[in-house]
Amino acid sequence: MGILDKFRLDGRVAVVTGASSGLGVAFARAFAEAGADVVLAARRAGKLADTAELVRQAGRRALVVETDIAAPEQAQHMIDAAVAELGRVDVLVNNAGIGTAYPATRETPEQFREVIDVNLNGAYWAAQAAGRVMAPGASIINISSVLGLTTAGLPQAAYSASKAGLIGLTRDLAQQWGARKGIRVNAIAPGFFKSEMTDGYKPGYLESVTPRVVLGRMGDPEELAATAVWLASPAGGYVTGQTVVVDGGVTIA
Repeated sequence: MGILDKFRLDGRVAVVTGASSGLGVAFARAFAEAGADVVLAARRAGKLADTAELVRQAGRRALVVETDIAAPEQAQHMIDAAVAELGRVDVLVNNAGIGTAYPATRETPEQFREVIDVNLNGAYWAAQAAGRVMAPGASIINISSVLGLTTAGLPQAAYSASKAGLIGLTRDLAQQWGARKGIRVNAIAPGFFKSEMTDGYKPGYLESVTPRVVLGRMGDPEELAATAVWLASPAGGYVTGQTVVVDGGVTIA
């Protein structure tokens, strides 16, 4: 096997949550181009059809599963459907996430719990279901954030807590499932990438944080997707329990 062949995912099945828009679309397309069939999960089933077409254009099979990842039974159904239709699950990308910007003194319990339920609990339910059926060599990738490591000048207590929690979850699952199951578990902490979430930022915010980015620009979703392909592929076969920061240098500025 040549070095570039180690980045291939031929014959594998990848599950991508939050695949209806933004970074989820980039992940799905990248995995398909690397050779994987892709299970596309999100709450908005209608938008998943567009992502499925991108996967098929790359010559791979696409399975759409409408999923509210915050519900344990729906996370289990997502994995069950993947196995029933495509025969296996080799990769899980826990990308589904929501963000809010409520000041901490005014955030309600319901508002805080909603973010935790999707971003942290949902990732756990999906990983739990996938971990039951994954074979040795499988890979789970949790999409955290630099906001799990630093601050960004916005009131995002729930979001930051959920993303920091994902980093701890990643370490624990890597330890539990490494030698016993042969499953690698890693996290990616993106910096500022164009997405549906950043579209909701107040005008001028992204421009104001650009000076914190050592490389002086926002990230390209394909750069993030390439990192995920590496972690999922044999090229990343000796990497587990790690949080890979892809932020253009925000966390060192």
